Amino acid sequence: MKSRKLGKSGLEVSGLGLGCMGMSEFYAGATVEESISTLHRALDLGINFLDTADMYGPFKNEQLVGRAISGRREEVILATKFGIVRGPDGTFAGINGRPEYVRRACDASLLRLGVDYIDLYYQHRVDRTVPIEETTGAMADLVQAGKVRFIGLSEAAPATIRRAYKIHPVTALQTEYSLWSRDPEDEILPLARELGIAFVAYSPLGRGFLTGRFRSIEDIPEEDYRRLSPRFQGENFQKNLALADQVREFARSKGIKPSQLALAWVLAQGAEIIPIPGTTLRSHLEENVAATVISLSAEDLNKIDEAAPKGAAAGLRYPETAMQYLNV
Repeated sequence: MKSRKLGKSGLEVSGLGLGCMGMSEFYAGATVEESISTLHRALDLGINFLDTADMYGPFKNEQLVGRAISGRREEVILATKFGIVRGPDGTFAGINGRPEYVRRACDASLLRLGVDYIDLYYQHRVDRTVPIEETTGAMADLVQAGKVRFIGLSEAAPATIRRAYKIHPVTALQTEYSLWSRDPEDEILPLARELGIAFVAYSPLGRGFLTGRFRSIEDIPEEDYRRLSPRFQGENFQKNLALADQVREFARSKGIKPSQLALAWVLAQGAEIIPIPGTTLRSHLEENVAATVISLSAEDLNKIDEAAPKGAAAGLRYPETAMQYLNV
């Protein structure tokens, strides 16, 4: 597994990380046993960058990851997040970036994960009601206390990132990025390069759509979050299916899987980019890891751009109610 620099932190992480969200919630079909086996297999394959959050589960995902890395902590660069508030019953209670909440959330995450420190601590969503300087200041205090090594932001707007950076260096930005979500190319990626910040790409497989697994909405279990995603609904689904088919055909011409093409494309966009595809299955994990050795030529990249140009995906990334929390 080749490594990539995590911004200016001095840390090197595996070129491919592992998003753990779907192991506990939102996507159907996961089991604790298979998820832990997948996490162990990831470590065995050289993936050392694991991504979780307190709100996944809620709370269960951190416990799962903590259980999986018990006895192997030194092998892991561990990232988790705070800021999306949920009750024990799963209800959403808004966004919180108040300093006192940041401190409580960190202590709770450390306890659930069973670790003494968090390598990378993100603000999951920016709180519009709290100046980013106050939230970042609280995160900086956690670094000073030794509870957190480096800090990050997720789905933050460029101006917010600059303001936060003046308070404390931001090591990583996390935003959705894939062949069907290329908005970061406009401002976020150039800013990350300017400031020397790592860009962590979540959902690099388009929530599984770019793998070619889904041919109709009926292919998605009823309890799966993607049933509610605008890009998986109605006319949007059909338009996006045509996009996925183009990816599939190009992958076939290269003798690789669509998922591998999609990941190889993200990896080819810059050395500061670290995709974190999620999976609960070891077989899919191994397919993803194989993408890290696929080389795409300039001609390949041009053809992919023609097949999946920026803005080609139909529909919003999230339901309307959730879009207000992006690029804040």
